[in-house]
Amino acid sequence: MLKAKLEFALGPRELALQTGDITKVAADAIGNAANSQLAGGGGVDGAIHRAGGPSIMRELDVIRDRIETCRAGNAVATGAGSLPAKWVLHAVGPVYRGGRHGEAAILASCYRQCMILAEELGAKSLTLPAISTGVYGYPMDEAADIAVTTVADVLAAAETEVRRVSFVLWGDRAFQAFARSSLEIVRQIT
Repeated sequence: MLKAKLEFALGPRELALQTGDITKVAADAIGNAANSQLAGGGGVDGAIHRAGGPSIMRELDVIRDRIETCRAGNAVATGAGSLPAKWVLHAVGPVYRGGRHGEAAILASCYRQCMILAEELGAKSLTLPAISTGVYGYPMDEAADIAVTTVADVLAAAETEVRRVSFVLWGDRAFQAFARSSLEIVRQIT
């Protein structure tokens, strides 16, 4: 996998894309593609738990005792353990079922909830993965359009104190989908 990177200015805020391991990119907050049981899993979720250590799961245990499950489209925050961040925002994306069951609205909600939580926590920088595009089966091109549109709209409207949002993407295919979406959407906004 070649290292790739793009950055866009949206007024005083920045939207960035890069390939790489999200657990190694420093930011105030890191987004996690979690499951509704908040119980850890594979893909990004598993990588974040392995790199962050057991303190993340201990915090999720407390949250789970209080709310039982986290519905798709919602997110919760924990500390980041050993990650180069202060917080992890555990967002539950939709399982893709053909796109006719509200999946787009649920996926957009995941990203909005991450932006809201980052704002509430006072984060100035946020890294996000391509939520729901792994085992949840969301088509990468559609997911990229939803993710970039949602985040860029919030940044461009200056509705947040978050200054920089970076999509950290695993693999060239994901990067190309997000780059295409970003070029098109940022051009429309600016």
